Amino acid sequence: MTLDYRPSDPAVLADPFGVYRRLRDEDPAHWSPRLKAWVLTRYEDVKRVCLDTAGMSSDRLRPFFATLPSAEAARMGELIRILTLWMVFRDPPEHTRLRRLASRVFHVRSIHALRPNVEALTQWLLERIGERASFDFIAEFAGPLPALVIMDMLGVPRADLPRLKRLSDEMALFIGSARAAADKYERAEAATHEMADLFRSLIKERRASRRADLLSDLVHLEEDGDRLTEDELVAMCVLLLFAGHETTTHHIANGLAALMRFPAEMEKLRRNPALAPAAVEELLRYDGPVQMIQRIALDEVEVGGVAIPKGSFVVLCPGAANRDPAVFAHPDRLDVARAPKNHVAFGNGAHFCIGAPLARAEARVAVGALVRRLPNLRVTTRRPRWRPSFTLRGLAELPLGWDAA
Repeated sequence: MTLDYRPSDPAVLADPFGVYRRLRDEDPAHWSPRLKAWVLTRYEDVKRVCLDTAGMSSDRLRPFFATLPSAEAARMGELIRILTLWMVFRDPPEHTRLRRLASRVFHVRSIHALRPNVEALTQWLLERIGERASFDFIAEFAGPLPALVIMDMLGVPRADLPRLKRLSDEMALFIGSARAAADKYERAEAATHEMADLFRSLIKERRASRRADLLSDLVHLEEDGDRLTEDELVAMCVLLLFAGHETTTHHIANGLAALMRFPAEMEKLRRNPALAPAAVEELLRYDGPVQMIQRIALDEVEVGGVAIPKGSFVVLCPGAANRDPAVFAHPDRLDVARAPKNHVAFGNGAHFCIGAPLARAEARVAVGALVRRLPNLRVTTRRPRWRPSFTLRGLAELPLGWDAA
């Protein structure tokens, strides 16, 4: 029976891992007419393509935008200008330069300095939940926490959280959404324009008066005479805010949902908080937020015994690779002591997620506090609602109950 991979099917959005298993076993280099792309699901294939910056291009947006009629492209001017400057959609040498400059500011030491703020925000959000025996985990914790952390880093007022969440949701309609909204390009363009205007204003303020935040560091960054242009600064801020909070929201929520499906593992973590770093890596492996990484083949390449033609779109599935039994024993079982440092939830190679240290720090603090502070957590709906996205796997809502005092 021929496999028909339907990534937008609600059943697949809710649980893609059965389909991933079949693809790995039966058709690891699968041609998808729906995606018009080759879908790779085995760990070694996904890792190999991630590492291949010479034969595989990440610059997939500029070819897409180039196919648009000029009138339509003009209506999406800000979306095109900002997204094509995101380093995740650039190849060397442009990617190398942007990554090098960003790394001067966004590094492990600067992330370590943020931990007290992550702990304070976690405490504040838990206090807001208070003694209520039920709450929506996405709306009241997993959504606000990473967004507020990034906003503080960039000097964005916390009162702008609802506005930025709305704008981020509108941008997500364009970036990997399965929704067939007729006006999604227009909505994503308007949201990008509004978010870009916000950052242009903040950048202007930082040029006039430096502050103790990451945005000031980016604005005043210089290396051997090289600086980020105004548009590059805006694009980097939009990328950090959008990707930095969307992925971490889903990582924390998917992780907590997984722990509730394996109560013995949650109890193990509760009894031994020192397991938090290992548990976070295992939660990323087991049900990470990024489900698709896209590349374009610059030459014909053989993967999984299949010749993929030059110019083809290639979709890598980290969620499938991270459950490959050739690499991970008992991959469908959660084991908070596993500490799988070789997972590909953050990608691999030159495009390894620059925000990985921050995501890990937030998750370690948040997951540890949740299992410690909220006893007997449980999902209070039979069918949690998953977001309609090809690229990011995450819940739209997660109603929870717990044994409040």
